[in-house]
Amino acid sequence: MFEENIVRLFEKWSGEKATKVTPLALSGSDRKYYRIHSATNTVLGVYNHDTKENLAFVEFSKHFIKHGLNVPKIYAEDVTQDIYLIEDLGNTTLFAFLTQEKEKSDFTDELKQVYIKVLKELPKFQIEAGKGLNYSLCYPRASFDKQSMMWDLNYFKYYFLKLAQIPFDEQALEDDYQALTDYLLTSKQDYFLYRDFQSRNIMIKDNEVYFIDYQGGRKGALQYDIASLLYDAKAEIPQEIRQELLNFYINELKKYVDIDETEFRKQFNAYVLIRIMQAMGAYGFRGFYEKKAHFLASIPPALNNMDYVLSKLDLPIKLPTLIPVLHKLVKSDKLKAIGANRNKLVVSINSFSYKRNIPVDESGHGGGFVFDCRALHNPGRYDEYKQLTGKDLKVIEFLNKEADIKVFKENTTALVQQSVEKYLERGFDHLSVNFGCTGGQHRSVYMAEYMTKFLRNKYNIKVILRHREQEMKK
Repeated sequence: MFEENIVRLFEKWSGEKATKVTPLALSGSDRKYYRIHSATNTVLGVYNHDTKENLAFVEFSKHFIKHGLNVPKIYAEDVTQDIYLIEDLGNTTLFAFLTQEKEKSDFTDELKQVYIKVLKELPKFQIEAGKGLNYSLCYPRASFDKQSMMWDLNYFKYYFLKLAQIPFDEQALEDDYQALTDYLLTSKQDYFLYRDFQSRNIMIKDNEVYFIDYQGGRKGALQYDIASLLYDAKAEIPQEIRQELLNFYINELKKYVDIDETEFRKQFNAYVLIRIMQAMGAYGFRGFYEKKAHFLASIPPALNNMDYVLSKLDLPIKLPTLIPVLHKLVKSDKLKAIGANRNKLVVSINSFSYKRNIPVDESGHGGGFVFDCRALHNPGRYDEYKQLTGKDLKVIEFLNKEADIKVFKENTTALVQQSVEKYLERGFDHLSVNFGCTGGQHRSVYMAEYMTKFLRNKYNIKVILRHREQEMKK
């Protein structure tokens, strides 16, 4: 029903008939996204049953746009139906770009420059755009106050510590929670806190960075968001780069506000602590409780982050129960083993021509998927597309208009996703996915490109893409 409502809203806004509606893959939230095409427009339609969250996102977006920040434009909304239309920023998240770049080297200079772009924008959200923002719309609370912090810490306690079977004295841990939150609240709390400022919520389009998913924002301290970005477990930023980026951010921050840099860095370490614990709570809930294997894959890098933070921790408060519990975490063989092999999963994606047979699985495992794209409408039949490939925009637009493509993508994605989840869960190290067509130039290339982007956006795995017939022409 909500998909029909979204289409009606789109057609009313655009004055055009929707020619194609494609559901996007679910992420960590319950929001449902649809890419909607018409003759001259492409937008994203969103359904979210949480009305207050919708209101926060829509109104924050309008406010940020007024301040010149790169966030999606709001085209239309119907709060009574819990739907709205936003600008389509494409498919490339910072996480997907990071994953792709790390196949070249540990942390490329190009990747570092993207992070620098992001850090130039962060103070604008926190300080400039934070002025005049209607904080009464913040949901579930107007500030990252003691109550919010305790929610996060208890999330960590019940969904990570207990499910990971780490022993602790509950009352003593609660006492340390009180001490930690009291210290965190000594930092100035008058800034916009984005709340989930991490690589999956940053988009890259036309070499510019854009920002999404700030509907959980509220008032809070400057340190939280930079901690979220730099200690994003799946990003696995090298420590020397992390320190360099923190220094850059602090220098940018000084252009906007006066800060005591020594005190800022001490408080930053405490905010890193609570952010990692909050993230671990999420990994525990999604991984241990909901049995979603790819969340468990984040546990080893999160433990590495925690280990590093503990080795450098210098706080003016005593946490006699929490700190030993955290040391137990990072030394836990059980936790280290969870997901230890999951980051080793490699998915090889190939496009090929059936004229030259199916690609050989070079991993030695055999098996994998072979999808026949020859039933799809072939752009190669038309002169204007003959010299192009499935990576060219004209071919992409041609295929996107085909109704069969939607069904084909949904079905192949569901099968591949199911296998990736199981392979992660069982610690397998290789999966091959092959797309074939007549010439290995249009349809198979298009599908291989699509599947590569989908997997890189969703999972912290290595995806190797090869267009066999294109390589032969070089």
